[in-house]
Amino acid sequence: MKVILFGATGMIGQGVLNECLRDERVAQVLAVGRSSLGIENLKLRELVQADPTDLSAIAGELPEFDDCFFCLGVSSVGMKEEDYRRITYDLTLKVGRALAAANSELTFVYVSGQGTDSSEKGRSMWGRVKGKTENDLLALPFRAYMFRPGFVQPMDGVVSKTRLYRAAYAVAGPLIPLLKRLAPNAVNDNREIGRAMIAVAASGSDTRVLTPREIAARAAS
Repeated sequence: MKVILFGATGMIGQGVLNECLRDERVAQVLAVGRSSLGIENLKLRELVQADPTDLSAIAGELPEFDDCFFCLGVSSVGMKEEDYRRITYDLTLKVGRALAAANSELTFVYVSGQGTDSSEKGRSMWGRVKGKTENDLLALPFRAYMFRPGFVQPMDGVVSKTRLYRAAYAVAGPLIPLLKRLAPNAVNDNREIGRAMIAVAASGSDTRVLTPREIAARAAS
């Protein structure tokens, strides 16, 4: 498969990229972002530009991609709804619409989160925006899947770019094995998310919205 990956410098995106580079089913990865990854691999190409959602430079290549793994996102902490919506909804749908127009057979996997509000009417600002994003992606003419991980454990030395998350991992890190035993439906690691994305791209899923437990199950398949 030929994959276009957004958000490869983030904690989840790094895990997804590592799994793509390891997996023999993935022939090529195009990582689109604002900064270079600093990685050399025969499978990997990069498109580095100020606006990662501007696909005009590769417009002619878009029909060749089989899958898009969209891991680009920001924390809603301290953000106004308008700003959070611009990054979370507007930028994601800009990419989704361009890819759907280029290839209706493409599989688009979007990283959302537990607590996403599919009704778009709840009290949580980020939940409403994520819900709107999911709903509109699912309405596009390609195969779309929504991943809703819970607590994400970084593996392989990956570190979150968000200060608040780094602090949370520093405190919670020693408790993760216990949390996995007590609440297996609340924890994924970034390796699992990458393996599950590849599995869904390769053979689909019975559900379009995957919980942490379903993500773990697809990762193991």
